[in-house]
Amino acid sequence: MTAPYSFRNDPLVPRFDDSVPLAVMDGECAVCSWGARMIHRLDRSGTVRICPVQTPLGKALLRHYGLEAEDPPSWLFIEDGIAHSDCDALVQAGRRLGGLGRLAAPLRILPRGLRNWLYRRFARNRYHLFGRSDMCAIPDPAFQRRLLR
Repeated sequence: MTAPYSFRNDPLVPRFDDSVPLAVMDGECAVCSWGARMIHRLDRSGTVRICPVQTPLGKALLRHYGLEAEDPPSWLFIEDGIAHSDCDALVQAGRRLGGLGRLAAPLRILPRGLRNWLYRRFARNRYHLFGRSDMCAIPDPAFQRRLLR
């Protein structure tokens, strides 16, 4: 576990507004693009930002937290300087978003090792099962304002 806001001390991580939650997701994954659209729809506050892993910031954050940036098996949800990955990221994002997002909470019933193993197994096969999609090509201007590039 890393200290909150540890990325601030990493010279390889570009500065960004970390006062709001940030979802770092694969911008080429169809499932991640769907997840980003769900964040956009469910976040009534309009504060959660989305950063594709293909950007310099996305790559740097994944590397900082020990995740593979070129073919990410996970995603990050960073809130209050604390990074959550795998199923923990789903649960934290769902808690933050509320409403339908809370449907992710029952995942906590499974032991962390098992739920993260299941998540990574799914993530390794995401392109094969669901294909690719370009998150950054979503034409919604309000969605585009959420993206950090």
